[in-house]
Amino acid sequence: MLHINDMTHYVGGRRLFDSATLAIPAGGRVALVGRNGTGKTTLLRLIAGAAQPDSGTIGVRAGARLGVVAQTAPGGAQSPLAFVLAADTERAALLEEANTATDAGRIADIHTRLADIAAHSAPARAGSVLHGLGFDTAAQGRALETFSGGWRMRVALAAVLFADPDLLLLDEPTNHLDLEATMWLEGHLARWPRTLLVVSHDRALINKVANQTIHLSEGRLTVYGGGFDAFERARRERLALDARTRSKMDARRQHMQAFVDRFRYKANKARQAQSRIKALAKLEPPVAVVEDRAPNFDFPEPTPLAPPLLRAEGVAVGYAPDQPVLTGLDLRIDMDDRIALLGANGNGKTTLARFLAGRLAPLSGKRIASGKLTVGYYAQDQADELDMTQSPLQQLAALMPGTEQTRLRAHLGRFGFSGDHAKVAAGALSGGEKARLMFALMCHAAPHILLLDEPTNHLDMDARAALVQALNAYGGAVVLITHDRSLIELCADRLWLGAPAGLSTATWTTTAAWC
Repeated sequence: MLHINDMTHYVGGRRLFDSATLAIPAGGRVALVGRNGTGKTTLLRLIAGAAQPDSGTIGVRAGARLGVVAQTAPGGAQSPLAFVLAADTERAALLEEANTATDAGRIADIHTRLADIAAHSAPARAGSVLHGLGFDTAAQGRALETFSGGWRMRVALAAVLFADPDLLLLDEPTNHLDLEATMWLEGHLARWPRTLLVVSHDRALINKVANQTIHLSEGRLTVYGGGFDAFERARRERLALDARTRSKMDARRQHMQAFVDRFRYKANKARQAQSRIKALAKLEPPVAVVEDRAPNFDFPEPTPLAPPLLRAEGVAVGYAPDQPVLTGLDLRIDMDDRIALLGANGNGKTTLARFLAGRLAPLSGKRIASGKLTVGYYAQDQADELDMTQSPLQQLAALMPGTEQTRLRAHLGRFGFSGDHAKVAAGALSGGEKARLMFALMCHAAPHILLLDEPTNHLDMDARAALVQALNAYGGAVVLITHDRSLIELCADRLWLGAPAGLSTATWTTTAAWC
């Protein structure tokens, strides 16, 4: 289905691919993994034809239909159902022609083809995909312009899935999904009958969907069988084998060099010494085991405060006085809390987080907080939180005026920004680097509560593991909104569960069990 031969490609003077080669058979379900910034999204763009490699070739089977999720969210007065149905361009064209055709033979051909592609069942199939991604029957008929950007991106994903392409290219498809929709997508992709190439940092999705995992590192593409767990095991074994091979070859080289140094000027050993010198020249050193530096998170320790840190009593919160999103909130947060907010999108998780962060005042009731409380809030939308024209050092200096540069650099270094990297404009950073910058900025005042709204969306596997370690070592409270089940299982010991309670309100309950 897909062949990449000896491909080299540069972006901004940096070589992302170095004579990379890959073959994906028809029907393969393949996950592409690698550190942030290694070129995974660039590879999808090259395959889709949105960019051309500097050398080498990329070939897709002749006549194959490619499916790529649009980068811009659909909008306008069109409904989600109508937008998704329009993604089947052949069906849409045939239906339009059927309304204008006059030749009896052509009309018969049109209806035969419509029957062949099961056009009569298309609305039901489109509705099923939309329902799986969280759209009930009423929502499927609403105008797209009434939905948020995240929900409209779900519609874009639904359209590509409904179009049933021969080669489906997905880049972090779970980023805009809640837990329920993520689990539905996992099942749908696990049954995908055609070829799939997905870029994802979601371990559970890769394990369930992929029958091959491709690792992008140092410009090369290495294929491993199975999902992420199988890749991780095989990768560890391969690195260990490479290290042992290098050690043996280094020992052999040292032994030969010692012989040469000892006997090269002795007449009776000169011929043997010369032989070893030639052998040394031909003995190429093994490829070094090179692993990119692991990402870093190091949350500063907050000063202890008496419990509770924050309490809500009979609170209603929302964006308009007569339209509360949440009502009847009676909640409490202490220093040692590890809480995950669960619930379908639209149940008010982000609204609750904004209220807890102090960014949204209650419409009624009380928000009672310690006078010395500081809250670090990680919002989903990086563009709203960062100044893309300024460097990490400039943005941190604006938050900490009068602070010595050595102290600013020390803080940024806790999150992986050292040396000249601290002076790069935020707009030039990768998604994972922007995420780490947001963590650095939100932690400048050593907050007592970390409110994290989908913190792993732009983080690779290693960064997610580093985040888990840092959160578990952090001395303050943590409140998580995430579809990452691994993060919840490893970091949370309490759940706040949201459920609909009418058209515009939600109730929240607590539980200590993961379900």
